[in-house]
Amino acid sequence: MSPARPPAPRPSSPVGPAKRPPAPRRVTPQDPAGGSASRRGGSEKASAPGKVPTAGASPSPAKGPARPSTPSADRSSRSPVSSPSVPSASTVSSPGEAEAGLGRVATPVVVSPRRTPVVSTGSAARFAERARAQRARLWRRIGWSAGVAAVLGGLGWLLLGSPVLALDPEQVVVTGAGTVVSEGDVDAVIEEVAGIPLPRLDTIGLRSAVLDVPGVREARVTRAWPRGLAISLVAREPVAAVPAEKGVQLLDVEGVAVGRASKAPKGLPLVDVPVGDARTLQTVLGVLEALPEDLKKDLRSVSAQTQDTVTMVLRDGARVDWGSAEDTELKAAVLQALRSAKASRDASWFDVSAPTLPVTKSS
Repeated sequence: MSPARPPAPRPSSPVGPAKRPPAPRRVTPQDPAGGSASRRGGSEKASAPGKVPTAGASPSPAKGPARPSTPSADRSSRSPVSSPSVPSASTVSSPGEAEAGLGRVATPVVVSPRRTPVVSTGSAARFAERARAQRARLWRRIGWSAGVAAVLGGLGWLLLGSPVLALDPEQVVVTGAGTVVSEGDVDAVIEEVAGIPLPRLDTIGLRSAVLDVPGVREARVTRAWPRGLAISLVAREPVAAVPAEKGVQLLDVEGVAVGRASKAPKGLPLVDVPVGDARTLQTVLGVLEALPEDLKKDLRSVSAQTQDTVTMVLRDGARVDWGSAEDTELKAAVLQALRSAKASRDASWFDVSAPTLPVTKSS
């Protein structure tokens, strides 16, 4: 028989007690202090009772049964999720956990961003703020309206009521009075409106009052700022003298009587027409108005029985048959040419009623 073999030596186990996996940590939903177990200052150490880990050995992860999930543990283990309006917060571990690094669970610390303070959080406060804002806008509008009204009122008083723009008779200029219109009569009309501010002055009414002054044919009134007026007159200058009961009556070109005289003034012809025949008188006055100035000075008298039989007598005694009022300018040119010509300058009768076929006759 062969000798028996000695038993094979077993592999020696590592020095020190055998390591066991740490028991699962029991998580309490809420501790008496009001915080979960995971939020306390230091994390609990999980170890088997009676077993102390050997120094230098690294702890192995626990592979025990899955821990029951509780709401507080689930919330503490999950990383915070940022909302659409709040940026995500960073997770920071406490200093004790960073030093130990064994069997500790990192506690998330949520750092909230600074928010703009809300003016009001309640509906009643918001309604009160809205009411205050509306009242403020209303008072601002009232202030602006009052300011504008004050400015307009001051401007209106300055233009319409103050003496700054009041009419001063000393600053009124009258032109065109001629020899017929009395300036004293015009000044009397102006005195009635003295002191009235120019913006309120009725220039149309003032013009009508000036036209009523004897001898005024036409008038124009304009404001001369700040306190004056400019009055331009067209006087009714006499162009003819008509025999009257006591002397003669002076007539303008429209047949309006502008004065009286004992005899016809120098330079005014004496007009003889049928009494009450306004059309014949108007024809004679129209002829006199169209004559050149040098020919008017040579006239002594003008007579007419009808509108087509106008006859003139010159100052040297010569007679002129003028005819109607047609072609007055041509007839005047032909008469001046005949009086200048050597053959007809001494004629005592000129017939220019047909200006293209004039006739002269010597005495």
